[in-house]
Amino acid sequence: MATELRCPDSMPCHNQQVNSASAPSPEPRRPGDLIPDYVVGNNTPKAKPALLSSPAQSSVLGEGSPQACSSASLNPEHKCGSGNCDALAGDSLLRDSQLSSQIGAQLKLLPMNEQIRELQTIIRDKTASRGDFMFSADRLIRLVVEEGLNQLPYKECTVTTPTGYKYEGVKFEKGNCGVSIMRSGEAMEQGLRDCCRSIRIGKILIQSDEETQRAKVYYAKFPPDIYRRKVLLMYPILSTGNTVIEAVKVLIEHGVQPSVIILLSLFSTPHGAKSIIQEFPDITILTTEVHPVAPTHFGQKYFGTD
Repeated sequence: MATELRCPDSMPCHNQQVNSASAPSPEPRRPGDLIPDYVVGNNTPKAKPALLSSPAQSSVLGEGSPQACSSASLNPEHKCGSGNCDALAGDSLLRDSQLSSQIGAQLKLLPMNEQIRELQTIIRDKTASRGDFMFSADRLIRLVVEEGLNQLPYKECTVTTPTGYKYEGVKFEKGNCGVSIMRSGEAMEQGLRDCCRSIRIGKILIQSDEETQRAKVYYAKFPPDIYRRKVLLMYPILSTGNTVIEAVKVLIEHGVQPSVIILLSLFSTPHGAKSIIQEFPDITILTTEVHPVAPTHFGQKYFGTD
């Protein structure tokens, strides 16, 4: 989320300008000085609460406007009029709120930033090389996995440092596992293993029936005690949601409750996320983007079969 840089009245704001209509001062002024406003018919200057700043901004912001100071964004290309920056900075929060109200509070989005946006762009770009695609996909997968681990339960613990200091920290509670939906879900396995070296990972193979076009389970292999574990279900692209719905049904048949399933995904359509949550209201979906068009070429390009 973009962060606004606000300027206190006592500090110079580099997005304000000098009033070019004001009479020139015989002495050079410095940023932070009050600009005198001469009264017509009287040469007595009257202090005006405006701060001196770069004259290059005179065509963008109004003179001495308080809004001009508060509109100095950390993004140099982020141009907005007086009073509009708060609305623009809150756009991402508004979108998240709308998605939660339309789809459900169980849908969680990674906080957007420029790095995530660039990774999404490279993955969607049809001209991107496979090397760039895989590199960007692996980075985005790692970010999703890390955030998914934040959804798992921790417990407090105390450790002793090499200097003998007692440090109060936290550690994962035991009883977690991953399940990948083959084949594209296997692309996320290494990212999970990079964060949890000894985690157990199950697999589900689901394909669409050529005649009925309905998802059909062909293979499922899980840890024997999966019913006692919290499950990180991995599937990078949610298009219709049918594949994930069938996978969750298989997990339920093995004793797993939807409330302990966290679905890790990179991209989702509104229809796909909504279908899953309507079918299983207690499941948690974690993704980076909800967009009507999902990059369904992900699996083929990642494994080089496109």
